Amino acid sequence: MKYQYVVILKKTGQRAIDLLSIFLCFFSAICLGYIGLHSAGSRSELYVILGIGLLLLIGLGIVWLSGRRMRMRHDKVRYRYLLLLAAMGWMFFTPAPWVGGLFLVLTFLEYQTKRPLEIGFDNDRVVINTLMRQEFEWKVFNNIILKDGLLTLDFKSNRLIQKEVTEDDEEDDADEEEFNVYCRGRLAAAAAATA
Repeated sequence: MKYQYVVILKKTGQRAIDLLSIFLCFFSAICLGYIGLHSAGSRSELYVILGIGLLLLIGLGIVWLSGRRMRMRHDKVRYRYLLLLAAMGWMFFTPAPWVGGLFLVLTFLEYQTKRPLEIGFDNDRVVINTLMRQEFEWKVFNNIILKDGLLTLDFKSNRLIQKEVTEDDEEDDADEEEFNVYCRGRLAAAAAATA
């Protein structure tokens, strides 16, 4: 759907997610190596388990080195493929395959936490693009304002959402005053429709 305005919110906690992903992949590599050396049934199974553990360690090294360059450009470092590899190792080669299921969930959640949080503003609704998409009609708001890089959504139910927006250097972005005029117009139209 095409929105009149899309506001991208600043994400926090990315570093903690990265550290957790690194720890889980490293822990999986160590555990798979230990399981491979102590309980592998055949030589080929041993090579596969140790290969997965080695791939996890090599992948962590590659992601870490490329991640340093990516962070300088403010790109997001992704660990989902390494978490997926760890999930396969846990599911198929360990006595605890349920841990692999947890890693599959973490793979999905890592993707969700890195995805930009966007709020779309259209003539008839406001849509917050989270894990569970939320749609609100304009009539549920008292006020919506963007000022000094801070977006405020004031609901009539006394709920208040206040988030920082990302800093975009693009020339085609609307300025704060233009956005606020649009929101005031939509709120006034919604109030007139319900009166």
